[in-house]
Amino acid sequence: MMFNWLSLVTGLFYIVLGIVVIIYKFFFTTLEPGVAYALGSLVILYGIFRIYRAVSRIKDSGNEK
Repeated sequence: MMFNWLSLVTGLFYIVLGIVVIIYKFFFTTLEPGVAYALGSLVILYGIFRIYRAVSRIKDSGNEK
């Protein structure tokens, strides 16, 4: 159960990281604008996927009880 909540927080972290990459165009090195938008978008999508998966697991564990 704790893993699901940790996954939810990690998903939020990935979304914030993606926004930071898009705004500052930096990820361990300076990025070109196109690369920054692509990488930031991928990181945000991964964060959304992590949150979706965590929420669905939390709902499933609530139905089992």
